[in-house]
Amino acid sequence: MSQRIKIKALLESEQTDINVTVKGWVRTFRNNQFIALNDGSTNNNLQVVVDFENTDPALLKRLTTGAAISVSGLLVASLGKGQKVEVKAKEIEILGDSDPEKYPLQPKKHSLEFLREIAHLRFRTSTFGSVFRVRNSLAFAVHQFFQERGFIYLHTPIITASDAEGAGETFHVTNFDLLNPPKTESGEIDFKEDFFGRPTNLTVSGQLEGELGAMALSDIYTFGPTFRAENSNTTRHLAEFWMIEPEMAFYDLNDNMDLAEELLKYVIKYALDKNAEDISFLTQRLEDEEKQKPQQERSEMSLLEKLQFCLDNDFERLTYTEAIDILKESTPNKKKKFQYPIEGWGTDLQSEHERYLVEKHFKKPVILTDYPKQIKAFYMRQNEVDANGHETVRAMDILFPGIGEIVGGSQREERLDKLEQRMDEMGIPKDELWWYLDTRRFGACPHAGFGLGFERLVQFVTGMGNIRDVIPFPRFPKNAEF
Repeated sequence: MSQRIKIKALLESEQTDINVTVKGWVRTFRNNQFIALNDGSTNNNLQVVVDFENTDPALLKRLTTGAAISVSGLLVASLGKGQKVEVKAKEIEILGDSDPEKYPLQPKKHSLEFLREIAHLRFRTSTFGSVFRVRNSLAFAVHQFFQERGFIYLHTPIITASDAEGAGETFHVTNFDLLNPPKTESGEIDFKEDFFGRPTNLTVSGQLEGELGAMALSDIYTFGPTFRAENSNTTRHLAEFWMIEPEMAFYDLNDNMDLAEELLKYVIKYALDKNAEDISFLTQRLEDEEKQKPQQERSEMSLLEKLQFCLDNDFERLTYTEAIDILKESTPNKKKKFQYPIEGWGTDLQSEHERYLVEKHFKKPVILTDYPKQIKAFYMRQNEVDANGHETVRAMDILFPGIGEIVGGSQREERLDKLEQRMDEMGIPKDELWWYLDTRRFGACPHAGFGLGFERLVQFVTGMGNIRDVIPFPRFPKNAEF
């Protein structure tokens, strides 16, 4: 097994006239002579030339699309078009047959909807090979970015008793018999009898626990799965997704924005350098897809241009108040083209508003700051009331072309009295978060952090239109297949 050479390494090698062993899956077999072999290390197939006159006909019949094979032979310069080298097979072994009548991935174009139904096999297509190689690079780059800067990688709990966002869209965790849970005398479910002795759920965010780490280790980051029981069947939502959440002691909002911008540029550049071939393929794929759309719906930039655009431009920073003024005066708002018209200060911005600011007005990534207190979470640091009587918090969102919000963060409220007052206003039980409030009682300091939805990032870098196509096995309402 160890003699095997990966196809990517062979295609990049300058060597020829050497004996090699390759293993992979047959993409196509034509004229009883040419195998297109792929092992997932690259989208490019290796051409294997079969001496069919001297090969057992029974073996030739088994060289079907999807079959796993091992080939030993001579690597030679190719005379045919489309490849630099090919392997002249001396020995072919079938490792696993694939019934051509039943194999669902025949060599033709398949819709993304169909491929979602066979997510266990879609890795074998060029599109998903590229997407998941890019995803891998982005994940590695995230860790590398933080490790180079001395951050501590903290594993925050997946099972928790807190709902960090206060939205109540959580998945409950229990080992009760759901048909017959223990009851209290008043007839309510008795959670004291449950495994953890209290109601628990899957985490919606590692942020609150991350803050505890930052209050001792200074700079930490989490990178793990989070869960939202939101009954949302859109191209932007998943019930299970991965979040990157750094928390930094002694940071203010400006430091927070600087770090987030630096992170995004770093990981995009890493993917462009490491996965040039995959991103080139995905750029072409997107161009072909865009050709099916009416002219006015097509993107002004190719995928590659969009990624480069984020690297080449400093992100535009402005306050929510400034953004509302721009949107209120914008042509689509005046002509009632927005699905959600901007009527004034306090409106919660929708994706269409965010994309207008990025794609039409500034034509570059945008960081919005200082949102209305009423539409943001309890833990965000409160600003002084401004001259117009507006109450705002030190929040920031980073908006990207084609996708809207990609990062959400804030400077955290470190003043105990202000935090407790806000929790009371929002009905968040202080006794349940006593441990969180302790960090404000004992050595509180200014600190900040943000959350980056990993799948949104992968979606942006790969150009995929649906978030279900950038995670191996998507979880969404009525679907937990595979």
